[in-house]
Amino acid sequence: MNEALLRSLTPGVLAVLVRRGADFAAAEDAVQEALVEALRGWPADPPRDPKGWLVTVAWRKFLDATRADAARRRREDVVDAEVAPGPAAAVDDTLQLYFLCAHPSLTPSSAVALTLRAVGGLTTRQIAQAYLVPEATMAQRISRAKRTVSAVRFDQPGDVATVLRVLYLVFNEGYSGDVDLAAEAIRLTRQLAAAIDHPEVAGLLALMLLHHARRASRTTATGALVPLAEQDRSRWDTALIAEGVAILQRALSRDRLGEFQAQAAIAALHADARDAAETDWVQIVEWYDELVRLTGSPVVRLNRAVAVGEADGPRAGLAALAELDDTVPRYTAASAYLHERDGDLDKAAKLYAEAAAKATNFAEVDHLTRQAARLNTRRNPDPA
Repeated sequence: MNEALLRSLTPGVLAVLVRRGADFAAAEDAVQEALVEALRGWPADPPRDPKGWLVTVAWRKFLDATRADAARRRREDVVDAEVAPGPAAAVDDTLQLYFLCAHPSLTPSSAVALTLRAVGGLTTRQIAQAYLVPEATMAQRISRAKRTVSAVRFDQPGDVATVLRVLYLVFNEGYSGDVDLAAEAIRLTRQLAAAIDHPEVAGLLALMLLHHARRASRTTATGALVPLAEQDRSRWDTALIAEGVAILQRALSRDRLGEFQAQAAIAALHADARDAAETDWVQIVEWYDELVRLTGSPVVRLNRAVAVGEADGPRAGLAALAELDDTVPRYTAASAYLHERDGDLDKAAKLYAEAAAKATNFAEVDHLTRQAARLNTRRNPDPA
C-alpha cells in the first residue's frame, strides 16, 4: 500500500468535492473516510483509477453524511447521488485548493493553519510548533476555522500573501521535519510564479531552491545532521543555486523588498561562499537587520544574534542573544554554540544537553547530544 500515493491524491479529491458543492469541513471528513477504506481494501484489490475511486467513495460518504444530518443542517438531499463512472480528469487542483482555503472569512493565521492541516498533510502538533503555540491552542484554532468555512461558499479565494505563508511553512516542515513535503512545495511555488508576476512569489521560489540545493549535504548516511560550516559543498546542486540566484536578482531589481526576498538573499550569500571561512557575515547581518524590520520575528532576531557572533565575535553575539526571551525556540542551542566559540566549554556542554532535552526533532536531539558529548570528552579525556 503506497501511502505517499494517497497523500498526493488527497488535495485533488478534496478539491473535486468542494467544487461539487460540499462544504469544506464535511468534504474533509468524507475524504478521510475514503482514505480509511482505501487503506483497508487497496492492498488486496487496487483500483485501476485510484483518484476516480477516491472521488466516488468520498462523494458517497459526503452524501450519506448530508442526508443523515439534513434535519439539523436544513439542507435538501443532493439530487445527483452518483459520480459518473470512468477516470477522473488529470487536473492538479492542489494550488487552487490552497487559495480556496485562504478564504476572506478567515484570519490569515487561521487560513494558514487550516490549509496546513487539510491540504499540506501536517499534524496539529507540527503546525503548533511552526506557530510557537501549544498544541491544544492550535487544535482549537483549526476547529474554529473549520466551523467558519462550513457556513460559506468557496467562491472567493484568499490572497497571495496567505498562500505564500502556507507554502513556506510546508517547505520548512518538508526540509527539516518528519514529513517530506519540500519538493511538493517547490512544485506548487513554481506553478504560482508562472501564474503571478509578484516579487515575493519569486523571492519564495528562490529561497526554496537555494535551501533545497544544499539538501544532499545536510545529513550523513545515518541521518545525522551536518552543520552548514561542515557540509561538503561539492555536493551542493549548483544548477539549483544558479537558478535561485537569477530569480532572486530579478525580484530584487523591482525594489519591492519582502521577507522572502531578504531570506533568499541570506541563503544566496551562504551559497556564494566557497567554504565557511569565506562567508560574508557582515552582509548577512545587514540582511537580518532588514528581516527584523520587516517581520519583528523573535526567531529572526535569534538567527541575527548568531550571525553577529560570526561577524563581530561570540561575545557580541551573546550580547545580542541576551536581549531575547530565552523561551524562543533554539535559544539554548544558539547560546551553547556561542559559548563554545567564546571558549567556555563547561557551560557550552551543559547548554547543548539542555537544548537536546528541549528539541522536538529526532535529528536535532541526536546532533545536540553529540555536541554535548564531544565537549565533555574534550574537557575530560580518557586517561588511557
